Amino acid sequence: MSRMTRIKDVAEFANVSTATVSRILNNDPSLSVSGETRKRVLEVVNELNYKPGRRKRTKAVQDKDSYNVGLVLTNDEAIDPYFMSIRQGAESACDEYSVKIASVFNIGKSNFSSDSMAQLDGLIVLGDVNSEELQGVYSHNPNIVFVDFLPEEVNVDVVISDFETATRKILDHLFSNGHSQIAYIGGKGLIRSIHNGRTIEKDDIRLKTYERMMKEKGLFEEDNVLVGEFGPMSGYTLMKRLIGQKSFPSAVVIASDPMAIGAMKALHEAGLKVPGDISIFSFDDIVASAFLNPTLSTVKVHTEEMGRTAVKLLVDRMKNGRELPLKVILPTELVVRESSGPLL
Repeated sequence: MSRMTRIKDVAEFANVSTATVSRILNNDPSLSVSGETRKRVLEVVNELNYKPGRRKRTKAVQDKDSYNVGLVLTNDEAIDPYFMSIRQGAESACDEYSVKIASVFNIGKSNFSSDSMAQLDGLIVLGDVNSEELQGVYSHNPNIVFVDFLPEEVNVDVVISDFETATRKILDHLFSNGHSQIAYIGGKGLIRSIHNGRTIEKDDIRLKTYERMMKEKGLFEEDNVLVGEFGPMSGYTLMKRLIGQKSFPSAVVIASDPMAIGAMKALHEAGLKVPGDISIFSFDDIVASAFLNPTLSTVKVHTEEMGRTAVKLLVDRMKNGRELPLKVILPTELVVRESSGPLL
């Protein structure tokens, strides 16, 4: 007895994905393929006498009216509102797309198991996590979107902001204002284990870009790089350490607004003026940055749009069966305020 032709056979003969075959046969209006590809698929269907059977239903059922997804949180929102804003953007988009956040998992607090995720149609991960571990637990479908983290795996969707370009623009701005002694204060990049909460440090793209540009100009000094935890207390402590060094910079790039707020408190206590004695430029553009004294120069990161984009990508996977992984890089904007100025 000969084996029945499968959709996989059609895909192989037509040199397309099984998802493409399925969407062509179902007349998916959102599918963008050439007329030649569509014709080739239909010809193969006829040649192989493929008869679409009753579709197997998986967690990514394409004709569902609503979806249950999980949200994986890797950072403390009370310390840094950056991730809270991303989450809020995701929640607002979920309301629009009939997506329910059925489960919230916190690294170090939640039970990550196949059973706990069995009823979920997809996952949205905010921040750095061991993606191999996560995919090992959540293995029943490929519907995972990572936000603010670029894992080594290439088969998942990713939403990040263009911090590399933003860092270059900050330094170019400071160089154009006469600054050459520029320090960097940042937080540790951490990849967190979902099983035991252990962390592995990784290089932050902002720090890597800073080091590369400063070395290219022959201005890099190891003592001008201070890295700790993200948050105002760490920014305060690291700035006090920088103030205590023999050579004091004329400007500092700080990796987040909460860190910058702590750093400005340390400068105020030391009797140093911003930007008279030192210019500050940071990242995030949280609401408080426009109400500080002086107001904070910063990089506007479209955090809510990051969350919304993650939901859109996930819905596309769940509803349309997209298999091709996408990496979305959102642009940033420099917001120049009072905390940065020309070298005096």
